Amino acid sequence: MAIKIEILNRAFSYSGMTLPDPGKSLSLEEVRDVYSAAYPELISASIEGPEKRGDTLTYTFKKGVGTKG
Repeated sequence: MAIKIEILNRAFSYSGMTLPDPGKSLSLEEVRDVYSAAYPELISASIEGPEKRGDTLTYTFKKGVGTKG
């Protein structure tokens, strides 16, 4: 049996949108920080996954739930 090596791409999902990987060398937290410039609510978001979809590993940003005041 031969071993097959697959290179999987990363993608990020947030609020129904699929966001591309801004850099393969970035950690998941660094990716979240990059996207928090456009989506400030991601600052406190958790990262779930990955879920394999074809040749892509998709991580999901989940908004943190907090109380105000």
